[in-house]
Amino acid sequence: MDTALVLKAIKNACNAVRNTLGIVLHTDQGSQYMSTEFEQYLKIRGIVHSTSRKGCPYDNVCIESLHASLKKEEVYTKRYRNYEEAQLNLFEYIEGWCNRRRLYSSLGYQMPDEVYQNGSLIIRHSLLFTVPLCVPIPKIV
Repeated sequence: MDTALVLKAIKNACNAVRNTLGIVLHTDQGSQYMSTEFEQYLKIRGIVHSTSRKGCPYDNVCIESLHASLKKEEVYTKRYRNYEEAQLNLFEYIEGWCNRRRLYSSLGYQMPDEVYQNGSLIIRHSLLFTVPLCVPIPKIV
């Protein structure tokens, strides 16, 4: 991933929410996330940037858990004909299932979309559009 890609992802994500002020975005310390361009964009939008400590995988446990579920429930259960089909299926899994129907104990057994619609500031999984880019290349028939 490069800075242009993560900037595109965060801009897409910001377009999907009413207000970005005070949202906390957690990333690792990859150069694309630590770039001046990326940091400036977050500052302009009022997004607080949180990063993992070096060598501490527990800082990123929530997204690692999402990646594990995404792989087990979607990626490893299908064979995609092409990249576009894989991208669509991953989007539908995240937007259609994770955000709108799946209950999370960390959210009081509510759906992320429900919590977001009630005005709580949380980052929906769809806002992390790098998620589909972080999973292994899907099996293409």
